Amino acid sequence: MSWWREPASPTQITHGARLWLYALAALVLMFLVVPTLIVVPMSFSGSQYLEFPPREWSLRWYRSYFASTAWMQATATSLQAGALTTLVATPLGTLAAYGLFVSRYRWARAVHVLLITPIIVPLILVAIAVFYAYVQLKLVNSLAGLVLAHSVLAIPLVMMIVTSALKGFDLNQEMVARSLGASRVRAFLGVTLPQIRFAVVSGALLAFLTSFDEVVLALFVSGGSNSTLTRNMFLALRDQIDPTIAAISTLMIVLTTVLLALAQTFGRSRDD
Repeated sequence: MSWWREPASPTQITHGARLWLYALAALVLMFLVVPTLIVVPMSFSGSQYLEFPPREWSLRWYRSYFASTAWMQATATSLQAGALTTLVATPLGTLAAYGLFVSRYRWARAVHVLLITPIIVPLILVAIAVFYAYVQLKLVNSLAGLVLAHSVLAIPLVMMIVTSALKGFDLNQEMVARSLGASRVRAFLGVTLPQIRFAVVSGALLAFLTSFDEVVLALFVSGGSNSTLTRNMFLALRDQIDPTIAAISTLMIVLTTVLLALAQTFGRSRDD
């Protein structure tokens, strides 16, 4: 019981005094996680309908997913869109964050707010605007249009993560490199980037997950042979209750968990 009397922070507040906070955090965590985890056992049900708890265990719906050409094509499209969005959003978001952070331009703050507007404005409004623009540009139902639309959402997230890392970085180190003859580009690549690499990797991961999990924009700008996995899942839920959705959701949970774990492992190994 001595643990309860130990300080939980430099303020000397004990763990016992924070017991109510721990209980509240546990309740919030359960509220967020339990509904997601319920999907996992439902995906192993042998029933034709979604049911919990399953009366019969089976891999039927996983076999149905992997045997379906439509689901496989949608999965391939989502993976391609996620990878391309990562390649577009990560360098652009990193460079934008760095440029605005070191800029002495008085409107830099306003530009920063402008660049993160896509995640402030309701997503449905962004989707409608992108759809009308794509109709004129003939980019509807194209992979390039999907990647550009997802990049609009991913770039602000990369910017915020990298900007947060830059705030903990001493720019004098870069200035020293430049004073010794290094160009700004070389100083950034050799001094700054290695020290914010974990933030860049985290931003890249978040960019991929933003594209892979996104459904609202996909409903407007993707379709046909370039329909995404989440779009097909939404349409399947609208038209019929298909337990294949539970199997796909479980696989997406596993993929997201693995990617987050890899990012954390990468960050720790680099820090060590």
